[in-house]
Amino acid sequence: MNMTTTKSDKAPSSKAAKTPTAAAATPVSKRRYRGSAVEERRAQRRQQLIDAAIQVYGENGYRHSGVKQVCDAAGLTQRYFYESFGHSDELLIACYEQAARWMREDNMAAAKAAGKDPVLRSRAMLQSYFQQLKENPTIGRLLLIEIRGISPAVDQAIEKALKATSDDIARVLARPGKHFDELLQAGILGGVIHIALHWMANGYSTPVDVVTDTALKLGVSLLDDE
Repeated sequence: MNMTTTKSDKAPSSKAAKTPTAAAATPVSKRRYRGSAVEERRAQRRQQLIDAAIQVYGENGYRHSGVKQVCDAAGLTQRYFYESFGHSDELLIACYEQAARWMREDNMAAAKAAGKDPVLRSRAMLQSYFQQLKENPTIGRLLLIEIRGISPAVDQAIEKALKATSDDIARVLARPGKHFDELLQAGILGGVIHIALHWMANGYSTPVDVVTDTALKLGVSLLDDE
């Protein structure tokens, strides 16, 4: 039987039965989509603030930058700041975590692309690190200078990021079944950071390759200790 052309007595009741269900579903769907759109816009504004703050803090210094400066750079009113962050330290932590994650991801990619030799991987990670600092001085200042001595919460974020970096180093450099000395690894990581700080303070005047080879002397001592 062709149900599309036959007009039976049941057709109107069938249509009537479907109508309330569709009508009832529509507001729910609209609320769901509206809610999703609201969350997306809120997330977008949060990201705008983080991106703007990385630039503002990196250029002017965290202690010399206020909420208004960040909001102006993000193209948002100040009320949107408090939509995502309770205070400036929370935004600083979000900026630091994002920049540190970017740095780690690039360093890991460089190490994996260098092959399986631990020394070559170590050099590739260090070169990627120093190259990024030179090409992105605002991020370098945020990661190594502006972040220090702000608050216990910020200090915890630093320790968490350093631990993640140490885990990355062990994952790509340690031989199967081997483990690095944690104290030695912490000392070498601190040494690399101080090399970077000295290099930055002197205007990145030393070529990246030279800085990399200098820091590699520390890295090789970690490999020799296995």
